[in-house]
Amino acid sequence: MTPAELSRAVLSTVRRAVAADELRVTVPDRISVQRPPRPGCGDYATNVALQLAGAAGCPPRQVAEILRKRLAATPGIAQVVIAGPGFLNITLEAAACGDVVRRVLERGADYGHGDALAGTYVTPVHDGEPRATVTAQALERLLRACGAQPGSAGGVPERVVVRAAGATEGELRERLGCDAARWAMLRPPADDTPSLDPAVLLAQRASNPLFRVRYAHSRSRALLRNAHDLGIEPSTDASDGTFHHPAETDLLGLIADYPRVVETAARHRAPDRVARHLERLADAFLRFHDECPPLPSGDEKPLAAHRVRLSLAEATGTVLAGGLHLLGISAPEHL
Repeated sequence: MTPAELSRAVLSTVRRAVAADELRVTVPDRISVQRPPRPGCGDYATNVALQLAGAAGCPPRQVAEILRKRLAATPGIAQVVIAGPGFLNITLEAAACGDVVRRVLERGADYGHGDALAGTYVTPVHDGEPRATVTAQALERLLRACGAQPGSAGGVPERVVVRAAGATEGELRERLGCDAARWAMLRPPADDTPSLDPAVLLAQRASNPLFRVRYAHSRSRALLRNAHDLGIEPSTDASDGTFHHPAETDLLGLIADYPRVVETAARHRAPDRVARHLERLADAFLRFHDECPPLPSGDEKPLAAHRVRLSLAEATGTVLAGGLHLLGISAPEHL
């Protein structure tokens, strides 16, 4: 179950509660679900009860309880808990988490793409300044990934407004190379001044976010190569096991959230949101890699759990490569 699917499930729950006269409110057009800020608070959280409480004329926790009972019976949801003033913390069933991995592997590079902006004909335009140029290119990819048609006849020009990089294209290419230069200009929000320090952007160590993202991608591919040499293939078969370790579920949540991030980045013309999500995804993968080894060690025999974890590693690499591609940055299989 992706965040978009969960959002629709919560919205359907509100509609059913209104139809049953348990709540007297206007059903909102959409409902947001987010990853909770702290571990141990479920897979997703929503503040819908707090949003509806005023119109419903009752306390947020009372609204939350009405929705909790209905939402907990939704297929794919294992548990719904009320937290704080009325947040709903939602835990998905393990099988629903496995569905995310299967969806990524089925769609490949197209995972995260959709049609949310179908019928949109906005075309990003720029004045030739290097950062504006790179941002316009990334925005065009994001818009296309969400079903928009930039550059088509009748498209509405929309000027890209960013804080200038402070260097020419030639200087950036000579100082940083294409990939690091793109990352430097796309990673900060549009109003921030990008840092162009080669000592940071070209460093082959964990303190460099771009290195972590690309390293996580290359490591996921190395795992698959090594597994193949050992005769172990990834598996998404539920009979081989599911994901329970916090490092696994945290990583799955970020993978599942990727389509929403792509859509939000396109809507808000903010490619930096994709870059930051890739950082979080890479960090979660490296934690997963250390705490839930996808390959047997020493004389350990391959287990079903290794095959399942390999599928999660493969899905992570696919998302990292897809996100880097949207930013116009290469995703090498070897670093």
